[in-house]
Amino acid sequence: MPHVTVRAPGHDRARSLGWMAVAWMEYFVVHGPGDVQGEPVRHGDEYTGFVVDCYAVDDDEGKLLYDSAFFSRPKGCDKSGLGARIGLFEALGPARFAGWAEGGEIYRDPWGFGFEYVYEAGEPMGRPVKVPYLRIMATEEGQTGNVYDTIYFNLTDESSPLSAIPGIDPGLTKINLPQGGEITPSTASSSSKDGGKETWVCFDESHLYNTPELRRMYATVTRNLRKRKKGAGTWYLETTTMFAPGQDSVAERTYEEAEAIREGRKKRGRSRLMYDHRYGVCKDLKDEQQLRAALRDAYGDAMEWIDEDTLVDDFYDLRNDSADGKRYFLNSRTSSSDAWMDPDAWLLCRRDEEIAAGELVTLGFDGSIRDDATALTACRVSDGHLQLLGVWEKPEGPEGDGWQVDRESVDSAVARAFDRFDVCGFYCDPPHWQDYVDAWTRDHGDGLQVRATQARPLEWWTNRPTAMEQALNRFTEAVEDKGLSWCGTDKAGDTDADYARKGATLSRHVLNAKRRPMGRNHIGIGKEHPKSPKKIDAAMSAALAYECRADAVAAGITKRRKRSGRLVAF
Repeated sequence: MPHVTVRAPGHDRARSLGWMAVAWMEYFVVHGPGDVQGEPVRHGDEYTGFVVDCYAVDDDEGKLLYDSAFFSRPKGCDKSGLGARIGLFEALGPARFAGWAEGGEIYRDPWGFGFEYVYEAGEPMGRPVKVPYLRIMATEEGQTGNVYDTIYFNLTDESSPLSAIPGIDPGLTKINLPQGGEITPSTASSSSKDGGKETWVCFDESHLYNTPELRRMYATVTRNLRKRKKGAGTWYLETTTMFAPGQDSVAERTYEEAEAIREGRKKRGRSRLMYDHRYGVCKDLKDEQQLRAALRDAYGDAMEWIDEDTLVDDFYDLRNDSADGKRYFLNSRTSSSDAWMDPDAWLLCRRDEEIAAGELVTLGFDGSIRDDATALTACRVSDGHLQLLGVWEKPEGPEGDGWQVDRESVDSAVARAFDRFDVCGFYCDPPHWQDYVDAWTRDHGDGLQVRATQARPLEWWTNRPTAMEQALNRFTEAVEDKGLSWCGTDKAGDTDADYARKGATLSRHVLNAKRRPMGRNHIGIGKEHPKSPKKIDAAMSAALAYECRADAVAAGITKRRKRSGRLVAF
């Protein structure tokens, strides 16, 4: 099941206000406008788990662990309905910490509607937010959005118990809450006109926040939340379907933040994002069984109310764009028109296996000094399995000022690779690293069976259009045919924590790469633009390692002789 989550260290579902939240929602909230309008809400394990994760608290003062949550699901998964339910709980329910239960304490709703919740020992107890101000964001002028519409329905329609709360004043443009506070729908033009008293905000469909005005709105509103942070425990929710790559939407930026946390690249500040992205992978959309399996992966619990046949029909309707289908219904990352690698094909080559010590490998190296990354990749000769051994990447933000690659660390990583593996070939792109390549040639060149040239066995220049295009084509064809694989485990290949989670880094670099003209008649790869912070160097090092492995296979170098330990051709 393709499902990526990012949670804070110490996250414990037993210490969460979310269990109370789910019980409260299922008692009070009904579905909003639509086919199941007015029917009671029920949550499966998946949606219950997300709510519980959102309301996880720390072990000391009971503060919420997260100041933002990201919920990414395909179209039709009731993301807006979930946002509305959380919003109603924030406005009217016991949504903030009020102490630790000894066991047996009972929460009863203040309106006498019959709701009771019995706390277990060690569970956090809840109290209402003081003067809650909720902002429900919409992208279009004149629209309140699905989240606000569902909240309004619950506070006005007699099918919902919440409509009977005394003192509530629901309107189409604002809802006044009985103990003070309000719920307000907002658009980009109105988001900065108020005093910034928000305690909770919902950004529905954040993949649509892709214009300068909408990005400014997001920045303004999230800054406003910090004004009441300490006392009110403010936070916000993003709900979204997969973003279109390259639009620089809010959803795309949050995705990149989550990847930075997963890879350990976020060095400063606390990781306060709770990230939950579920998707489906289908390499061959023409294979209906593959497609159906991928749809079930993507929809999860939501398959209970989704018509699978209708989704399949949509994919095979010739009037529709299959790339849109992958985004909307598989919630899968699609590629831009100039992308080098198909994301689904690449992800299907992932294997959670590290290359064992002593195995026969080739190495690939691509280096920089200041502005880009430096990467070292190994490729197992027997089957083309890739593993990123080291990556040294310029940090984003202020930490990147004056940064340079730690060359001694790179040199040590190369030495460890030769100590750990049986290396039969090593292809390096020499610019900026010529002295080190010379030293590696001196130290290791005599033992290499695969040589770029006889005189310069390690130097494989990537500025040769014909050779580079052939190497890149070999790599992409191997991905399409599943002729290679890559190590996707989260464990580090060495003990240095700075280079942990290398599988995610290799994948990011590969999917960042764009096809670019090389010479007059050839295609290479490059960044989306020269100043882009999205690195591709690990992709290049992997292509060099795989090209070296292809030359080893062509030379018949596939095994090592057990007694002598020398490489032999078979």
